[in-house]
Amino acid sequence: MSDPADERQSRNRWLTIQAARIGGVVLAILGLLAGEGAIGGQSWIGYLLLAVGLLVVFIVPTRLARKWRSPGP
Repeated sequence: MSDPADERQSRNRWLTIQAARIGGVVLAILGLLAGEGAIGGQSWIGYLLLAVGLLVVFIVPTRLARKWRSPGP
């Protein structure tokens, strides 16, 4: 049987990875809207936010999962 502390830690790590993905998607959408002028601001800043958001979506969860990987048998 698993230790409840281990289960809690696993759940918190999973939630952190999902929050990073969702945050990246939100950042990318805001960047796209700003880049197209829908919410004001400089278009280059919007496209920069879009690029950062996509990097967060694709790179941060992978790096976190690799860092927190369970040791093999």
